[in-house]
Amino acid sequence: MTTDTAHRVNGASHPEGTGTWAVLLPAGRYDAERLVHHDTLELTELADAGLPRPGDQVAVLADEPLRLVAVGRVSAPTAQRPEDPDDPQSDRVSQPLVVAYTRRAFDQPVPADALVLGGPVTALDPGTFRELVDRLGPPPQRRSWLVSLDLPIEADSPAEAVRLFWAYVQELGPRELPAFVSPSGDELAMQAFVLGAEANQDPEEDD
Repeated sequence: MTTDTAHRVNGASHPEGTGTWAVLLPAGRYDAERLVHHDTLELTELADAGLPRPGDQVAVLADEPLRLVAVGRVSAPTAQRPEDPDDPQSDRVSQPLVVAYTRRAFDQPVPADALVLGGPVTALDPGTFRELVDRLGPPPQRRSWLVSLDLPIEADSPAEAVRLFWAYVQELGPRELPAFVSPSGDELAMQAFVLGAEANQDPEEDD
């Protein structure tokens, strides 16, 4: 008999908050998570039966090829967040599965092609989960970065130029505008990023 403090998936029973799971990102969501920083991952339209419970650990995966892109813990849903144009599921209203990120690897995912999934949410053996997460290695050391966005704007006044700047930022966003980033104190190492990836902005180098 299964009690309120345990759930059973594929024959495996876990006390509440100690389950380990694999969650597959929907199509298009991987790019959205790379573009804009989110503290949590919210997924909707999942079956209620057999879902992870608050406190359960989750390995977040992207498909084609299958790879581990983040790790997190399930948290209780909060109020619905505003619509995000870079999140293809943000306008959904059903109760979401909320995963609070504890480790992100969207820019350097690790292969997980040996893992067999049974759908968008799959219960994992704790040993399999740990082996998968260990492939990420130790987290990289955090450092300070300088990030800038320069736009040439024609306007009648400085205030109008600023208003136009924010209008362009909201309209074009990270999918079209290049952001320039460099380590603090090493501006010569500046790189341009578009769509969450390094992008060459020198047309002469493309010739």
